[in-house]
Amino acid sequence: MNPIISNRILACVTLAVACLPSTASAQPAGVDAQADAVFRSMTRYVAGLKQFSAKTENTLEVVTTDGQKIQFSAPATLTVSRPDKLRAERRGDIVEQAFYYDGKSLTLYNPDTKHFATVPAPANIDAMLDFARTKLDVIAPGTDLIDTRSYELLMQDVTAGRYLGLAMVGGQRCHHLAYRGAEVDWQIWIREGSQPAPCRYVITSKAVAGAPQFSVQIVKWDASAKVDAGKFRFVPPAGARPVAFLPQSQPR
Repeated sequence: MNPIISNRILACVTLAVACLPSTASAQPAGVDAQADAVFRSMTRYVAGLKQFSAKTENTLEVVTTDGQKIQFSAPATLTVSRPDKLRAERRGDIVEQAFYYDGKSLTLYNPDTKHFATVPAPANIDAMLDFARTKLDVIAPGTDLIDTRSYELLMQDVTAGRYLGLAMVGGQRCHHLAYRGAEVDWQIWIREGSQPAPCRYVITSKAVAGAPQFSVQIVKWDASAKVDAGKFRFVPPAGARPVAFLPQSQPR
């Protein structure tokens, strides 16, 4: 991939996530009660799961200088074991990367070049995600939804939110919610019923010319499988070479 386009893609992903909110718990004044109740049920459900895995199909739009929108695909997998284990892998057009957290250390591995970087990490997932974002400029797939503080993280800058009704996503009936903020708008579809898992998530970056979108389609959600602790421990394959994380140049 053209490195200029690649850097622009990664910048857009970072902007989309960084512009999402950071802390509050009361229902924002512009959010209707039904939307708030459904979204709270999803965040409580996901935060309460001890183990789960998800397979997603992600699409990122980039707007070229002549105004054309180009889409790139980035399939990802995610496995979580609370309170202190996470593994995520990205594949596709944008980047090939694996992310390991075993409660003690965080490793980022690039299978194409066989480079990996490892650092000591905080002792729980929420603190590790903060550390990765603020100190290393690394954002793991699914950060917005797996953090146990996801309601607070996503509601801070919301100015309006609506419940749009039921829709079919991947063969499942889902509640469709739409939110507005100063720099990003976002939508989320949440499975109907007693296990309100997220089904689809779309972020629109209004601060970027052409308002590109980043979308996550959850194609498989499994909250029942038992996960081996060894899955989260990085073992360097033959020929893998260690490198250092670049220091974060600007605080967020």
